[in-house]
Amino acid sequence: MSSPQGIEVPDALVASYTRNGGEEERTWIARLPALVAELLDRWGLERDGGIRSGEASLVVPVRRTDGTRAALKLQMPREETTAALIGLRAWNGDGIVRLLDHDPESSAMLLEHLDGSRTLASVEDDDVAMTTLAGLMTRLHSVPAPEGLRDLGDLARDMLASVPAALTSLPNPEDRRRLHGWASAVTELVGEPGDRMLHWDLHYDNVLAAEREPWLVIDPEPLIGDPGFDLWPALDTGWERLHAIGNASRVVRRRFDLLTEALGLDRRRAAGWTLARLLQNTLWDIEDGRTDIDLSQTIVAEALPRN
Repeated sequence: MSSPQGIEVPDALVASYTRNGGEEERTWIARLPALVAELLDRWGLERDGGIRSGEASLVVPVRRTDGTRAALKLQMPREETTAALIGLRAWNGDGIVRLLDHDPESSAMLLEHLDGSRTLASVEDDDVAMTTLAGLMTRLHSVPAPEGLRDLGDLARDMLASVPAALTSLPNPEDRRRLHGWASAVTELVGEPGDRMLHWDLHYDNVLAAEREPWLVIDPEPLIGDPGFDLWPALDTGWERLHAIGNASRVVRRRFDLLTEALGLDRRRAAGWTLARLLQNTLWDIEDGRTDIDLSQTIVAEALPRN
């Protein structure tokens, strides 16, 4: 999809909004090229490279009037978009991409320039990469959580309420046993959901090479809760490669040890909140029509400490 200004929206992003969304989503994606052109003009920006997109957002590399490089990011205004803005303001660039400006009406963000071609996944030594990620995560968790974000306690209670119906969608008794066990772990923890500001999706591909620091975090989905709930994306990062070479369980255990030590977490609680993530992921899969538990979820669960 393109506009007279030559702003092209990748086909995959257009398909994501038109295939999975309703009229509101289709209207937003159709207007996106014009919105980009409008913001470029309003903020005095010049395009500075090819347009990129994620699952739900468009990123346009730009230069500001003073010549500095930046990135214009657009995503349909949603609860997650508002939460990201709240989190970015609170973190104020401490270990994470800096918010330079934003448009309240469209939720568009002007972000500092990072190297989108080099993620933390490019670091070959997994211990080095995970230690780097742990350091960034520690910094993010140390910033007091502002008002206006979702609470893990509410999220966990909603998950538990969905479990009985979800169990009926799993024909394999072993899968039902696993899901019930994960729900039991969440039931034990739901009364103490934590009070830290979490990223919710911190894995290697959401850490980019930067200029003011070697690495900075991107794409937060802020949530208030226990730091243990933030571990799963890091444990699972690069899953396809780990599974292909056959050492996924060992790497997951090693990553869990590194993360819990670096963050000073109680291992039992951290394991329990990680099971909460596996429960959440599986509930989402079931909502999408899946009738079994993904192998990656099972392997992560089995790699976690039992006490």
